[in-house]
Amino acid sequence: MKSRFGFILIACVVVFGAILFLQKKDASAPNDDGKAGNTTSQHVKGENAKKVTLTEYGDFQCPACGGYYPIVESVVEKYKADIEFQFVNFPLTQIHPNAMLAHRSAEAASNQGKFWEMYKLLYENQTTWTSMASTQAASAFRSYAESLNLDMSKFDTDQKSSAVNELINADISKGKGLGVTSTPSFFVNGKKIENPKDQDAFNKVIEDAIKAAQ
Repeated sequence: MKSRFGFILIACVVVFGAILFLQKKDASAPNDDGKAGNTTSQHVKGENAKKVTLTEYGDFQCPACGGYYPIVESVVEKYKADIEFQFVNFPLTQIHPNAMLAHRSAEAASNQGKFWEMYKLLYENQTTWTSMASTQAASAFRSYAESLNLDMSKFDTDQKSSAVNELINADISKGKGLGVTSTPSFFVNGKKIENPKDQDAFNKVIEDAIKAAQ
């Protein structure tokens, strides 16, 4: 009788241990593309020899972001050896109905190593797709993906995935935590700056940051 009770007790311990192990495994398991649900995007370019990071919280459908796009591109090109540029998703979905789909498309392209290429297409064609109905915009974004020679089956799946949605939402939460309420919002080495009024003003901001970092 005692031996039978001992066997049952051991069996219960083994089962309980297995349950705890599986729960722990499930809790730490990644989502469907291997990214944790609270992971933010990491879209960075530049050699950053001078240890200066320019970060933009942007919305692909935002007209102001579209206006700053060529200025930012010029800054990044001019100082690409000295700084790094980071773009963070911050779609203003309440006022820009195609923004979330645009950001989903960029993240889907990112999963195939083509974020910056899609970023460029979205901004350079912003005036074309921004006024489209959502179905038309979706077709436009697929055409951009096709022009980048992406695997379209993977693009379609990733664009609709919960992992991509969570990644964008994590970026939005991060921005809100830093006080971002509008786009574009720029930070230099983690400090929010007033939006420079023109190309020369933006260059000066970067040059001052480089000097301060030395």
